[in-house]
Amino acid sequence: MVLVLLAVSACGSSSGSDERIVNGLTIEPGANLVGTDLTSENLSGAELMGADLRNADLSRANLTFAELMGADLRNADLTFADLTFAELMGADLRNADLSGANLTFAELMGADLRNADLSGANLNGVDLEGANLTAANLIAANLEGANLTFADLRNADLTFAELTGADLKNAELTGADLTFADFESTNLEGANLTPTNLTGTLAFADLTDANLKGANLEGANLEGANLTPTNLTGTLAFADLTDANLKGANLEGANLEGANLRNADLKGANLRNADLKGADLRNANLEGVNLTGANLTGADLFFAHLSGANLRNADLKGANLRNADLTGADLSGAVLTNVFLTNVVLTEARMPDGTIHD
Repeated sequence: MVLVLLAVSACGSSSGSDERIVNGLTIEPGANLVGTDLTSENLSGAELMGADLRNADLSRANLTFAELMGADLRNADLTFADLTFAELMGADLRNADLSGANLTFAELMGADLRNADLSGANLNGVDLEGANLTAANLIAANLEGANLTFADLRNADLTFAELTGADLKNAELTGADLTFADFESTNLEGANLTPTNLTGTLAFADLTDANLKGANLEGANLEGANLTPTNLTGTLAFADLTDANLKGANLEGANLEGANLRNADLKGANLRNADLKGADLRNANLEGVNLTGANLTGADLFFAHLSGANLRNADLKGANLRNADLTGADLSGAVLTNVFLTNVVLTEARMPDGTIHD
C-alpha cells in the first residue's frame, strides 16, 4: 500500500512540473498565446521558446530570466515589463511597445526590433549584437555598456539616449538621430554614420574618449560636440568628416591624422595640440580656431578660411596654404618650412617672428 501511494504521489508530482498554468493559460515552449492578457503576471523563468505572443499584453509582467528565444512578440505590449536577464535571441519584436521596460543584461542577439518603441527603456548591459533596430524609438533609452556591434540602427531615434561605454563597433547608424546623445567612452570604430541628411544628429553629443577610428561621419553635424580625450590616439585618424559641422567642438589633443575635413565647418573649434598630419582641410572654415601647438605637417589647407585663427607654435612644415585666408591670424612661433604660400592672404597676420604683416 505504501509503495502504491508513493507511486501515485510521484506520478502526480511529475505531471505538475511539466506544465505551468498562469491565468488559465499553459505556459510552455511554442505556446499559442496570441492576443492574451498577461498584464502584471509573474512569468519569471518562464520557458516560452518559439511561443506565439503576437499582440499579447505583457505590460508590467515579470519576465526576469524568461526564455523567449525565437518567440514571436510582434505588436506585443511590454510597457514597463521586467525582462532583466531574459533570453530573447532571435526573437521577433517588430512594432512591440517596450517603452519603460527593464531589459538590464537581457540577451537580444539577432533580435528583430524594427519600429519597436524602446523609449525610456533600461537596456544597461544588454547584448544586441547583430540586432535589427531600424527605425526603432530609443529616445532617452539607457544603453550604457550595451553591446551593439554590427547592430542595424538605421533611422533609429536615439535622442537623449545614454550610450556611455557602449560598443557600437561596425554598427550601421545611417540616418539615425543622435541629438544630445551621450557617447562618452563609446566605441564607434568602423561605425557608419553617413546620412542622407544628418543635420543636427550629433549636435552637442558627448563623445569624450569615443573611438571613431575609421568611422564615416560625412556630412555629420557635430556642432558643440565634446570630443575631449583622456587619450584620443587614433580615434579620428583617417575619418571622413567631409562637410561636417564641428562649430565650437572641443577637439583638444585629438588625433585627426589623414582625416578628410574638406568643406568642414570648424569655426571657433578648439584644436589645441591636435594631430592633423596630412589632413585634408581644403576649403574648410577654420575661422577663429585654436590651433596652438597643432601638428599640421603636410596638411592641405588650399582655400581654407583661417582668419583670426590661433596658430601659435603650430607645425606647418610642407603644408599647402595656397589661396588660404589668414587675415589677422596669429602665427607666432609657427614652423613654416617648405610651406606653399602662393596667393595666401596674410593681412594683419602676426608672423612667426612676431611682426605684423601689412
